[in-house]
Formats: sequence, structure tokens, C-alpha cells
Amino acid sequence: MNEARRRAPRTPTTLVPTLKALAERDNGLRDNGSSLPLWSQVKSALLTLIVTEKLAENARLPSEAELCDSFGVSRTVVREALTQLVSERVIYKLQGKGAFVAPKRDDQGFLGSNIGFSGELHLTNHSVSRAILRQELIAPDERVCRMLRLGPNEPVVALDRVLSVDGKPRILVYTFINLRLAPGFEQVPMHNRSLYDTLSRRYGITLKRAERWLEAATATPEHAELLEIPVGSPVIAIESVTYMQTDEAVEYYTAVYRTDQARLHFIVK
Repeated sequence: MNEARRRAPRTPTTLVPTLKALAERDNGLRDNGSSLPLWSQVKSALLTLIVTEKLAENARLPSEAELCDSFGVSRTVVREALTQLVSERVIYKLQGKGAFVAPKRDDQGFLGSNIGFSGELHLTNHSVSRAILRQELIAPDERVCRMLRLGPNEPVVALDRVLSVDGKPRILVYTFINLRLAPGFEQVPMHNRSLYDTLSRRYGITLKRAERWLEAATATPEHAELLEIPVGSPVIAIESVTYMQTDEAVEYYTAVYRTDQARLHFIVK
């Protein structure tokens, strides 16, 4: 942990009443009343808290015990929610001191990094959600095979998602995962989970580099419906291949990004 964080002023937490109000508003967290796992519901509530309360950088969050009491869930559930937020760089933790709001970053620079779209947006403390459109084994077409360097008849996992920012659709992503490097990925629950964090934690995949291309485009009827924009609206089309430490291609995606709500930033080195 760097010295700046150690010296940064901490805001004493007074957020427990607000958390309790969030839990009561949603009639509490429950396994059968929602399609989302409990940890995901806690994570969403914490994101809502950070955004709506406009918490300052390095503000202290309620303790694990306070979160368990507020939401009526186990410490395991709370720890998973916090782990996801740490991996997406929304918060950071200091041993023996608790969890704190991570410093904000104003530019969305996922084109020039291996963090990925959702990770970069979470760095600005926006609430990012993911709607899964498809997650299944498929036979890849010629371009997917070439980009992932696949042999004949090698299947891939297709993962199509709409990622929303603060409840508004922002980017449509068609992802293809190298099944040889991530066996069984078609059965991994990905709702509200970071793809790169899942690849790291479940398969031990460390991302080394990515190649990305972008061009100006217009929204097709399918894009327009999923992104909730007029047909023909200007969008940015993105194509990407991500490589692991062994230089094997693990992920290939194409994406359509709305241009009316934000701009993209990247650095060429």
C-alpha cells in the first residue's frame, strides 16, 4: 500500500443508518426473492451508497460486522462482495483498518490497459451492471479462429453482454473465450461479475497485453434496441484480442460503444 494512502485523512463511517435504509427499501436481501446471488446484492447496495452519498476518496466504509448486521447476511457473503469491489478497484482494504473508497480517475482508458471496461468505469465510482444475453459453447467462425489462434474444430464460449453505467446501457460486447484455456467457462455464473477477475481467480490467468482497434460506425437495429438509442446513431466499434503471460490468446471480442454519454481515452506508448 503506498504512502499516500497511509497518510490520507480517513472519514469516520456514519453510513450504517443509510445502509439499513437501503436494505429496508429492498425488503432485505434474500435468496428466493431475487435472481442475483446475495453477494451481488450487497455489492450493488455498496455501489449505490458510494455514488448516491458521494463518498470522498479514502472514506471509510462500514465494517464487515456492520454490513452483516445491516443486510442480515453471513461474513462470507460480505467478504465476496468486498473482494469483487477490490478487484474492480472501487475500494481498497487495509489490514486491521477496514475498507475505503478508492481514489477516483476521470478518464476511461480501457483501450490502453488490461483492466477492461467495467474495471475502468468503477475507478470513477460509477455503478456498472451487466446483462447476460448469451453464454454458451459455439463453433467459431473463421475470424474468431484466426484471432484466437484456434485449431480445426476447437469450440469457444460465446459471452454476449450489455454493460450499463448507472442504469443506462453503455456498451454491447460480443466476447469469445478460448475454451482450452478456460474449460467449463460456459457454466460459470457471470451475472454482475468481472470477466478478467473471474479468469484470474478461477483459472489463474494473468493478462499480459491486448491489441485493440476502433472505428466510427452507426448503430444497427440490433445495437439500437440493446443500447436504447436511435437506429443510425454514431457509435464506436471496437475489436480486441487479449493475451496471457504465455502469449496465448485467451479472449477476443467485438463491441459497440455509445458516444452520446462519454468519450474514450487511451495512451499510445
